[in-house]
Amino acid sequence: MPATPRLPLLKRIPPGVWTAVIWCAGLALTMLMRFRLPGQEEADAYRTALLSSAKWEGWTLLALGTALTLAGCVLMRRRPLWALALMLSGSIAATSALSVGAIPLLQFLAVDLTLYFIAASRTRRTGIVAISMALCTLAGYLAVRVLSGWAIGTTTELIVALTAVIAWLIGDSMHQSRVHAEQVRTQAAAQAVTAERLRIARELHDMVAHTIGIVALQAGAARRVIDTRPELAREALGEVENASRETLSGLRRMLGALRRAEPGQAPEATPLDPSPAPGLADIDRLAERTTAAGVHVEVRWRGERHTLPPEICMSAYRIVQEAVTNVVRHAGTGSCRVTVDCRDEELAIEVVDSGNGPGRAAATGYGLLGMRERVGLLHGEFSAAPRPEGGFRVAARLPVPAGVR
Repeated sequence: MPATPRLPLLKRIPPGVWTAVIWCAGLALTMLMRFRLPGQEEADAYRTALLSSAKWEGWTLLALGTALTLAGCVLMRRRPLWALALMLSGSIAATSALSVGAIPLLQFLAVDLTLYFIAASRTRRTGIVAISMALCTLAGYLAVRVLSGWAIGTTTELIVALTAVIAWLIGDSMHQSRVHAEQVRTQAAAQAVTAERLRIARELHDMVAHTIGIVALQAGAARRVIDTRPELAREALGEVENASRETLSGLRRMLGALRRAEPGQAPEATPLDPSPAPGLADIDRLAERTTAAGVHVEVRWRGERHTLPPEICMSAYRIVQEAVTNVVRHAGTGSCRVTVDCRDEELAIEVVDSGNGPGRAAATGYGLLGMRERVGLLHGEFSAAPRPEGGFRVAARLPVPAGVR
């Protein structure tokens, strides 16, 4: 099996590290704002607050906020809500050091990133609890300042709250997209398994049912003449052996395909090299073998025979094989006619007999269902019904791809 490819470098970095980097960057930018930048003549209120925070109390609160935030970064993977609570506390501590009327965006960026990671990686319920904690913290900060009679920065706080909601929405959208993609992959895998099971069931049914029908006819004929015509009994038993070997070869081919280690890899070698999959060229041999078993099969070819895709050739052979098998087992007649019409845009197949119809056993079995599924996979048309003049008719039309015409 191939090794799992490594994640990109940015995705290999834990979320806690990203949050710590964002907090440190915001803190560094806050410190940079303490200085007068080129072109800045007057200090604004925020810069004035930064200058007033250059006391030991301010530095202590900034250190406490940084410690709380870094502790939250460590707990983010194991305890995301506890990590968010620590980061919210760190934002409040850092804001208290600045003595401003609202929690600044720079001190809330780490919380925004945490909200994104929680919404993207945790359940919807956990994400809702996280965004509620963040918004309640912002509202509580303003409420405390209002009750204390201090000035508040409503506009700044609304912008910070909006960034928190946007971060949560982006994370929640990523989470929903990942859940949807996983559901699609699971559904596709289940459909692929079902399709493969149906394909194997069709192949086993078509191979085994036909062989069992031929073996039953030949064994019955051998039993009837074994005392009076031993040479005919010997010939019938030889046909039984040949039919059994061909079916065994087909089973080996199927098992070899199922044992492929990787898609596109050749099957594992087996002691007996399996024959290629049957196709249109094998219909005449199928008719000869069935005729030798006691049911005469007349094959009529129409149109110009040309190379067709393997799936069309194999499906056409299996349809004829199953239709002839139904004639042998259920029609109660000694002959049937197979018509293969090779047209430019489609391959038409018709199998008719003058017997008593397929009977209840065939009508409720898997043979007709398997033929209908084969034709449906190739986007063709299929019909199977009794004929007005007596007997039964199976018809299929398999479209030929444009590139093969």
